[in-house]
Amino acid sequence: MTPEHARDPRGSDSVRSQHIAGILREEILAGELTPGTWLRQDELAERLGTSRIPVREALRILESEGLTESFPNRGSRVPVLSLEDVNTYYRMRERLEPLTLAESLPHLTDHHLARLEHIQDEIENQSDVNRFLLLDRDFHMATYAGCPSDHLLAMTERLWNSTQHYRRAFMVLTDPDRATIVNAEHRLILDAVRRRDAEDGERYLTGHIRRTRVELTAHPELFAEKR
Repeated sequence: MTPEHARDPRGSDSVRSQHIAGILREEILAGELTPGTWLRQDELAERLGTSRIPVREALRILESEGLTESFPNRGSRVPVLSLEDVNTYYRMRERLEPLTLAESLPHLTDHHLARLEHIQDEIENQSDVNRFLLLDRDFHMATYAGCPSDHLLAMTERLWNSTQHYRRAFMVLTDPDRATIVNAEHRLILDAVRRRDAEDGERYLTGHIRRTRVELTAHPELFAEKR
């Protein structure tokens, strides 16, 4: 039996694929693997101490989440987006995420609310950009935790994944006072969640996403030209 088909000593290929996907997901979302980085199966297998089979499946998982893109006969890479791409994705988010929030609200528990309060408290005491971005993502995903539609949640998360790098690049350039605005908007969203007010929640969230889109797309230097 060749190493390619040998059983991974640390578990089945399926379990190992999920583990590898988790490692690469964290590296992409943290900005360690930037847009345009090629993800070579042989190199990843060697680095992670496994065969190519679970690596190949992990890359498929990440592609379904919007974190990688594949090219015939060339392999996979972290996606490169144009300003037009990101503008479109944010406009999609403006329409999709308020629906996700509205569907989630009736199912959120006091435990969810306590977690949101904790995350927002930490955000307001955070000065590290990378940590802020992770907490910001956690905050919004926590507001969607009650959504009963797995399909809607998957689409919402995919759009977040696709634009994560560009939000990070923008945060490095932006006015430090912007954090005050973000926190005020989060508190409005949190208040709507606490009251289970879908109408207010949708309105606050739409404005929150739209403002980020307008500010982000005012920096064309952050984007690759679409080919």
